[in-house]
This record gives sequence, C-alpha cells and structure tokens, in this order.
Amino acid sequence: MSIKNFIQEYLMFTRKERIGIICIILLIIAIAFAPNYLNSKQNLTSSLIDTSWFNEVQKLKIKTTDSESSSTYFEPSAKSEPQPKKFTLFYFDPNTISENDWQKMGLKNKTIKTIQNYISKGGYFYKPEDLKKIYGLRQEEYERLEPFIKIESKKIIAPNNSHSNESSSKPKPFTVRRYEVIDINTADSNGFISLPGIGSKLAVRIINFREKLGGFYSVVQVSETYGLSDSTFQTIKPLLKFETETIKKININTATVDELKVHPYIRWNLAQTIVAYRNQHGLFNSLDDLKKIISISEELFNKISPYLIVE
Repeated sequence: MSIKNFIQEYLMFTRKERIGIICIILLIIAIAFAPNYLNSKQNLTSSLIDTSWFNEVQKLKIKTTDSESSSTYFEPSAKSEPQPKKFTLFYFDPNTISENDWQKMGLKNKTIKTIQNYISKGGYFYKPEDLKKIYGLRQEEYERLEPFIKIESKKIIAPNNSHSNESSSKPKPFTVRRYEVIDINTADSNGFISLPGIGSKLAVRIINFREKLGGFYSVVQVSETYGLSDSTFQTIKPLLKFETETIKKININTATVDELKVHPYIRWNLAQTIVAYRNQHGLFNSLDDLKKIISISEELFNKISPYLIVE
C-alpha cells in the first residue's frame, strides 16, 4: 500500500467524524476547567455570605448602641461565685436568743424556725448538749457554737403569784461571765467545768487522762484528751496554766511490762521493747540509753522521758 493510499484510508475523516472529534475535544476541555470554575464560584458565594453576615452584625451593634443611649439596657449577669457565709460568735442563752441573733451566728432560717417552734411548745435547753437534738443542726455548727453557750438555770415560779410572773417574764440583761485561770495539775472537775465549753463528761476525761499520764508537763497535753475538739481547746487555752509540777515517774530498771503499758505514751509494744532491751543489755545507766532502741525516735524520747527515771 502506498503512503497516499494509507493517508486517504486512515487519516482522512468524514464531515461527521470531524464534528464528533471537535465535540470530544470541547468536552475534554470543559471537564478539565470545570473544577476551577466551580471552586471560584463557591468562594465568591461564601464571600458574599460572609460579607452579608458581617453587615448584619454591624447593623445589630449600631441598633444596640442606639438603644443603650436612649434607654436602660440590661445584660444577663454572669452567675456569681458563692461567697463564704460570714457569721459573728458571742455568748448566748439558746432559750432567750432572738431569731436575728441566730442569723448573725450563721444558722439557716429553717434550723432557726425549728428551734423557735421547740421553745414555743414549752421546750427548754438545760445544757449545751441539748442543742444537738435540734433537727437540721449540723455537727460542725454545734461545735462552733458550744463554747459560747451559757444557759441560765430555769427558775420555778409560784403559781398564785401574778406579780412574780410579770417580773420574771421581763428579759434580763445579759452579762458576760468572767472566767478564772486554773492550774491543769491541781484543778478538780468543778474547776474544768467552770471553763467555757467543758461539761461534766469532758472534765472527768481530762482528769482521768491526767492521772494515767502521771500529771501534765505542758498545757498542750490537755488537747490530747479524747472528745475535746480543737475549737474548744483554743477557747480555754488562755485560761489554763502550768504551775504545779506533780509528775509521777516510772523506774525503767524495775518496772514490768504491765506497769509500763498502762501509760498512754508507752503502751504494750513499747513496754515489751524496753523490758526486752533491759533483759538483753542489763540495767539502764541513764535515760539516754533509751535512744539506743531503734523504735524510739528523738520525738518519742522527748515525749516519754519526763515520766521515766533511772534508779
């Protein structure tokens, strides 16, 4: 086959074929440029939308400004942080104190109403512990109020004496009681009961603790009494003094385990250790020999040494 015949047969197109080829080429070009066109149109649309939104916001700000200049504008205030409740403590009698005074000491209105209803129905607080029976009064609230509770003894009024009834119904002016300083090593139960916040049970516990120790050598030791809250101790601390040194001492060269273990600072484990060390190494020459025992730290030695002696 000659070249001319080859060209005529394979490279020559009819009119319809040429139109088809042109259409295909145009379609390919359209497909190639379509994504760029669509993206540019979308960006233009987004830009118009954003501009419109921005314009609306500007109009809203202008309206808000006009409204603020012509009238009062209220904005929703942010929720404030809860502030700690403030209260004032003072000496009081729960049988005669007013509702306003209860509020000053930080009690909730619901609790105050419960107290007022109890009193209005003939109830009476004979001792500070009676206040704990009030429903809704929390333990920490009672411990805060207890040192300041001063209850006047309830007087029995003759039934046929109307003049006496009238005079007794009048509220008496409240006087602040003055307390006397007591010696922690010589005071009896009445002496401790005379302190604010100390009842008969606490007074007995303090004295029993003093007896088991063999006497106090520091005012701070009173705070170790079981059931004595720190708030009550801080209240009575200025009223305590340490003058009489009556410390009962234990001879660690002759004391048995049973004699040592009854001491609140020694107990059974330490008593066993001391006696075992003595049996193994012989009698103690001085109290400092106790420091050779591994389980006795410097702090523990300083705590127990005032109650020990070597003879």
